[in-house]
Formats: sequence, structure tokens, C-alpha cells
Amino acid sequence: MGLTTAMYTGLTGLNANQSRIQTIGHNIANVNTTAFKGSRMLFQTQVSQLLSAGHGPTDISGGVNPLQIGLGVNIGATQRLFTPGSIETTGINSDLAIEGAGLFAVRRPSGEQLYTRDGSFSLDSENRLVTADGDRVLGFSVDGDFNIIPTVLSDLRIPVGTLSLARATSRVIMDGDLSAAGTVATQGSRHATQAMVNGDGVVAVGATPLTDLRSAAAPGVALFNPGERITVAGVSKGQRELPPQTFVVGQTGSTLQDFAAWLETALGINKSAGLPGTPGVSIVDGAVVIDGNAGEFNGFAFDNTDISSSNPSVPLPFTFAQLQAANGAGVTTAFIVYDSLGTPLVANLTFALEDLTPAGPVWRFYVESADDGDGSRVVGTGLVSFDTLGNFRGASGNQVQISRAGSGAGTPLDFTLDFSGVHGLSTAASEIVMADQDGFPPGTLTNFTIDSDGVINGTFSNGLTRTLGQVAVAVFSNPEGLLAESDNLYRAGPNSGNPTITPPGLFGAGRIMSGALELSNVDLGREFIGLITSSTGFQASSRVISTSSDLLDQLLLIVR
Repeated sequence: MGLTTAMYTGLTGLNANQSRIQTIGHNIANVNTTAFKGSRMLFQTQVSQLLSAGHGPTDISGGVNPLQIGLGVNIGATQRLFTPGSIETTGINSDLAIEGAGLFAVRRPSGEQLYTRDGSFSLDSENRLVTADGDRVLGFSVDGDFNIIPTVLSDLRIPVGTLSLARATSRVIMDGDLSAAGTVATQGSRHATQAMVNGDGVVAVGATPLTDLRSAAAPGVALFNPGERITVAGVSKGQRELPPQTFVVGQTGSTLQDFAAWLETALGINKSAGLPGTPGVSIVDGAVVIDGNAGEFNGFAFDNTDISSSNPSVPLPFTFAQLQAANGAGVTTAFIVYDSLGTPLVANLTFALEDLTPAGPVWRFYVESADDGDGSRVVGTGLVSFDTLGNFRGASGNQVQISRAGSGAGTPLDFTLDFSGVHGLSTAASEIVMADQDGFPPGTLTNFTIDSDGVINGTFSNGLTRTLGQVAVAVFSNPEGLLAESDNLYRAGPNSGNPTITPPGLFGAGRIMSGALELSNVDLGREFIGLITSSTGFQASSRVISTSSDLLDQLLLIVR
């Protein structure tokens, strides 16, 4: 019986060592598998045959140790080693590696949630981040304002080339100097047309119909007929030419007062309370009198051809005379802002020196925009004040609104004029420009990056950057308890614990490395040594069997 038992004991050595060689072979075969985690096999003794339990020492004899004969080896465990592998830089944005603990969470087509350390991801035709086998990478999505929703685990989408965004302007930063060396603006330009009468020769008033309006010098000829167009084009305001505007007799308005009100809007004359002078368009002694806002750069320049009519009999209905020139130092500039759809809007900013107070100079600014949706160029006015050292002291009225009615964009467009970078020194001339503004025209997602915290940032062609999502990491209390599947995947096992899905860097999760992959953690040197020791153990166990067989043969020879 002893020799037979010895043969079976040798057999356990064969089985154990060949299983270890199989494990080592699996490790070596996957030495180039992305993020592969090698395993090791641990042996333990099988039950031992107890021949004598022995006994302790007595007064007359010493103690005797137990007498046991081992019955072989057993496979104790196969332990997966979750030690980190080396990191290889690939330069591909969608390649990800976890530096530290944790696994990526993926969803199979069946809906089953599995886990992997292999971060060789790519984008599919629907812009989803997927594994090489098409499993969808899971993470935290964003809401309509591109804020991460940390409690919602969903498929990660990176819509390169398809997602377009714009951003409305909310802040315009001005830079430059408003020179205090100029004169204070007290009056605007004043222009008046020739005197006009109605068909009865009575001096024209606001209620006079346009179709009954005649020049006092030629009372027999009506200036306008129903449906005719009055075009204002070529009028200069400061150093800029105003865009053409058209008034249709009987549609836009029918009386001289209607035309005066429309002209006031078309010229962008600001009539807010407290402004210097008497700005506006009025009817005085049968003439249309145009009073501009104070400041040289608000002054109008009219030519007799600037207002024309489609009436072939009187193509130039008005003759202008300048009664007063605008005074007061100033400067003008134009800049572009964007509405919520990314439409560019041109705004004009004109300054006029309001006052030179003991506390420092005060400037008034006028904001106009031909893109205002309510038909008026006037969109705001306010004051900018400086101290006696030329430093910015404060501003009022710098919250500007441009109506976007009828454009489909959010209305109104609200933005703040930031004058904190403007100075009030007595330079040779005033100069002011827009230094920056935070709006953007439409742009398409062109690229993306993934930060160490897993946040996916998309870069658009217009310069915008938006958060598109966040890669999630699954952390297990015992990752060695995971059950390995094919395709570099793992599933939760009975002894792995439940996963904690978390952003990278929290709750023990490692950080993300973008543009890199984790390599296999197999140590070839150690595996080759394991092959040697396992083959030696296999050969030695086979010797036990062959030796036992030889002894049995000798025992049989005795019988002969």
C-alpha cells in the first residue's frame, strides 16, 4: 500500500505543476495584451496520513513528535495580480489609462454592465465612446448647460464634427483713454429744412398729411403721393455714415409728425432724460428741425441729396441748412457682439465730455445699433467717471440691451460695458477700442481632451470650450475577486464586493491618463523562472512515480 500511495502522491505533483505551467503559459501569451493582469498559482499540502500523534515528555521519558506521512500537493488558489502595468503614450485622445485603482465601466449590447482596465477606446458612427468590441463606455453625462450630472450613469458621447454651439455676449471690455483736455459738450448739431405749407398755403404742422405737404417756395407742387418711398441715405454722424432707411408714405406713416418721429429713430437720436441740449426732431414754423445729441462725434452732416423721394416730380423734397454745429470733445468706436444664435451685431459707442468736476472728469457715452429689433438705433446711454489722477472711478447705465425680436434668438441681448481698463488722462486725443468680449459666433466641435479627473472638454472651431461628460471609474473592495471574461472584461464576483461608481480621483479611484494605455503587468523574467521550477517539479514528481514503479517491480520479483 505504501508504494501505491507514493505513486498517487507523485501524481498530485504532476497535476499541480502542469496546472501551474498552464497558468504561466496564459500569462506569457498575454504579455502584449493591453492592461492584462497576470495570475499566479499557489500550492498547499493535501491531507497527511496520521500514523501516531506522539506524546509529551514524562518523568521517565522524553516527548515523541507525531508521525505523519504527507499525501501530496493541492492547488490552493489562483490569484490575479492587480499590480499596475507600465504606461505607454499613444497620443490618441480616446486612449485612456487608469493610474491607480479602479476599472472602466462598460455596457455590452445585451445591457449587461462589465468592467475593464483596457482603455483602447474609439468613437463609433453615433459618436459614442466604445471599446474595440463595440461595448459602450459609461460615464456621467451633462445637462443642457453643460454641467455634469454626477448621479446619472450613461453612454458617453463626443459628437466631433456634428455639435455646433454659439455663446451670447455678456461682457464687453473697453480699453483706451478719454482725454480730459477737451471741451465740455453742451449742444448738438442743428439742421432745418426749408419752410413748408399745406395745399391751402397754411404753415405745415405735425398733423399735416404728407400727401398735402408742399414747399413754401413752390406751394403748387405736392412733395409726396401715396405709396411713394422716402429714402434717407448718405447722412454722416460723427465720422461714420448711417445705413440707408426707407419711409413709405401711407404705410410707415401718413403725417409730417409721423415722418419726424421715424426720422428721429432712423438717425439714432437719444432723447433720454437729463441729456445736454434739446435732442430730437421737431416741426418749427413749417420746417423739420433736427437737433442731434451733444458732442462733436454726435453731430450730423446733411447734404440736400441725403433724403430723396420716388416722386419723379420732386426727387429731392428737402433743402437743409445748418443752424448750429455740435461742440464738445469726444470719440467714437464700433464693436461686434453676438446674440444667443451667434449672429454678429454691430454696436456703435460714442463718447462726449459731460463735465469736469472737482472729483474728476465725467464722460457720457451713447450706444447705438442698427441691428436693434425694435427699429430704433438707440440702445442706451450712461456716464463714466474718473478721479483727478485719471483712474476709473465708476460707470452708470453700462447695462446695455439690444432687442432681438423677430430673429429667433433670445431677446433682449444683455451685456455689460466694462470701462475699468479705460483711463481719463489728458492725452493728445481720446482713443478707445474694444479689448475683448465673451461672445462667440457658431462653431463646430473639432477636438476633445480628457483631464485627469475624467472630464471630457470639447473644443469648438470658434474657440469655445465646453464640458461634454466625465469618464466613470468602478472601484471594488476586492478586485482579486472579479471573474474574468473574454475580451479583457471582468464581471463582479461573489467575493469582489459591489462596485462603487465614482469620478476619477475620489473614493480611492485612480486618475485618468489620456493619450496613453496601460500595458500588461506580466514579468517575463519571473514567468521563465516559474517555468523552470514547475518543469523541475513535474520531472521530480514523475521520478517519484517511476521509482515507486521500479520498487513494485522488485517486489514482484521476490514472488518468482
